[in-house]
Amino acid sequence: MSDGITNLLITGSNGLIGRTLCSAFKEKFKVSGLDVTEPAPGSDVPTTVADGSDYDAILPAFAGIDAVVHLAANAPVETPWPDVLKNNISGTHNVYEAARQSGVRRLVFASSNHSVGLFEDDEPYKNISAGNYEGLTPGGFPRVDHTVPVRPDSDYGISKVFGEATGRYYSERFGLEVACLRIGTVNPHNSPVQSVRQMATWLSHRDLTQLVERSLTQPLKFEIFYGVSNNTWRFWDIEHAAKTIGYAPEDNAEDWRDKLE
Repeated sequence: MSDGITNLLITGSNGLIGRTLCSAFKEKFKVSGLDVTEPAPGSDVPTTVADGSDYDAILPAFAGIDAVVHLAANAPVETPWPDVLKNNISGTHNVYEAARQSGVRRLVFASSNHSVGLFEDDEPYKNISAGNYEGLTPGGFPRVDHTVPVRPDSDYGISKVFGEATGRYYSERFGLEVACLRIGTVNPHNSPVQSVRQMATWLSHRDLTQLVERSLTQPLKFEIFYGVSNNTWRFWDIEHAAKTIGYAPEDNAEDWRDKLE
């Protein structure tokens, strides 16, 4: 087992990222899931079915757990505030508190690029998102890193800022080791060809898996990393993750440029 972590709980285990990680990690950890829905037929991941906003219902899933990957949330950026409040804010606080109460050592929180999404209203990020590269050189501009002020672009983005702030609190007050991943574009096609923005923002499944695994197993206290592949036109920083946990993404959206829709 990796660095003393044996029992791994993945919340939101039935979602796209949850299924991807469950499949990738089942030979490395003893994986269990927590989700509001039943797992798909044939799933071999033992799953607690409970609403994340119900603390008493989710708490048993944390017994004996060494590390948690917290993915459960309403993911659409347009999610209405009542759902954001219930599932992304209350549910996230419940996960942190259940981890603390259960003696969990580490928590990897699926934050989002939308916690800093308003940077894309600024140049050069606005033009890069639109595929307008005239006068620009890849990497010839400041990349958005873990030190920038938060600039959420939606109620969904606000909920991810809340999750990061909660992680900082639980790390400094209670000693929980926390990695917050500002995840870019992960899709079921595992390719960046649905929009030109994805040439900058795509995160492949194998780079996602590597980033999460290193966030689980490498030494850290509280960190913020960007979940993005080594895309030629990326405007988010990966150097901090490379230096801190050895993240070395293998994929580049540019390799798919000729297939862009």
